[in-house]
Amino acid sequence: MALLEVRDLSVTFERKGIRKFTAVDGISFDVEPGRTVGLVGESGSGKSVTALAIMGLLNERGTRVSGSVLFEDTDLLTLSRRQLRDRRGRDLGMVFQDPLSSLNPVIPIGLQITEVLERHRGMSRKQASGEAKELLGRVGIPDPSRRLTEYPHQLSGGMRQRALIAIALACKPRLLIADEPTTALDVTIQAQILALLSELVRDTGTALIMITHDLGVVAGLCDEVNVMYGGRIVEKAERHALFAASRHPYTHGLLESIPRLDAPRGEKLVPIKGSVNDNIPWDSACAFAPRCPNALDRCRQVRPELLPDNGGLLRCHNPVGYAVKQGVRS
Repeated sequence: MALLEVRDLSVTFERKGIRKFTAVDGISFDVEPGRTVGLVGESGSGKSVTALAIMGLLNERGTRVSGSVLFEDTDLLTLSRRQLRDRRGRDLGMVFQDPLSSLNPVIPIGLQITEVLERHRGMSRKQASGEAKELLGRVGIPDPSRRLTEYPHQLSGGMRQRALIAIALACKPRLLIADEPTTALDVTIQAQILALLSELVRDTGTALIMITHDLGVVAGLCDEVNVMYGGRIVEKAERHALFAASRHPYTHGLLESIPRLDAPRGEKLVPIKGSVNDNIPWDSACAFAPRCPNALDRCRQVRPELLPDNGGLLRCHNPVGYAVKQGVRS
């Protein structure tokens, strides 16, 4: 039974004198309790805008959101701003990409946690302080009593990210969204944060949406993966199926661009050619066609639909594994 059901979600930004820009274009996916679902793609693919739309954090001016976001049969897109604030504190939590800009620099860490506990769980100041100390210890911050009185700039990058996770978990949300939570961290701290998130999902049954451009992160954490390009999902598959046999040329390119530990020293990375700005509108063709090594004339003329494929979903006229031009498997 899905905890969150996203259906045909679209987000369009409109500004006077500037053409409309559709950042998210009719995407659908489900998230079940105790499962981790990945939204993967380059910057500009629509991942973070999807998360902000789910959380109701987009600026209402000049922004048009359509579709539905059902959380336990309640459409979050129909709620008032006050109702959304209550939901975000009680049922939904979010860990943002940069903890230094997300945390208030002039308020001690402890107070930033206790105000959430007092507001949404009705705790007294004393109860909230004790809970805040326990939360910091739970996310692996040493000497939590002292850290409660410190300011964000006094913590390391890893500790700040852990503190942000503690704030997100303060009200025991049933759905947690993590938006590139390890981007600014070194590899060792990154591994610790991912292990912490995995442990939380396993032990509490929390549903997790992991937003990342790093398929290495996906490999160790996600159960299901949604690969996004140009605001649409181009491939959806279980993690093991995706890594065993990715089908979309874009997914294949993302996998090929991951550095390999067993590669010869000095070997160059294999980037995806072009830029996310090199695309065609989805209404008339495949947006990835200008960058795609498998592109056919049909790809530039006919819009591909998201169709069932090998137990998942695929939006592609000429998937990896089939050389249509030659008529044989590659």
